[in-house]
Amino acid sequence: MKRIAIAAVSASLVLSGCATASKDISPTYTSPMQYQSYDCDQLASESQRIQTRVVQLGGRLDTAASNDKAIAGVGVILFWPALFALGGTKQQEADYGRLRGEYDAVQQSAVIRKCPGMVSASATPLARKE
Repeated sequence: MKRIAIAAVSASLVLSGCATASKDISPTYTSPMQYQSYDCDQLASESQRIQTRVVQLGGRLDTAASNDKAIAGVGVILFWPALFALGGTKQQEADYGRLRGEYDAVQQSAVIRKCPGMVSASATPLARKE
């Protein structure tokens, strides 16, 4: 019974150091005021630039999270030194949250400016599908 408890505590500590999947990262608030001088074309360009970067970074984070889960499983069961390879994406996670916040701010600015065709029906079109 004691071994099971130790294994459970160890597994939870290991998994807390894992990379976070993009779907679990909240946007960081960014004021739409920083885009107040942008016209609709500039907002569309900025939205596309941010969206491209979010997709790239989200893919990397999802891959890292998936790899960390696999390493954690192997590490807990077979080879504990592998657990030191977990994580290391905290800056990327922060950048991802910031970019999502910037995207939301651009979308809010587009609504304020009433830019045609820019704002989608979905509040967060960058949310990755499962």
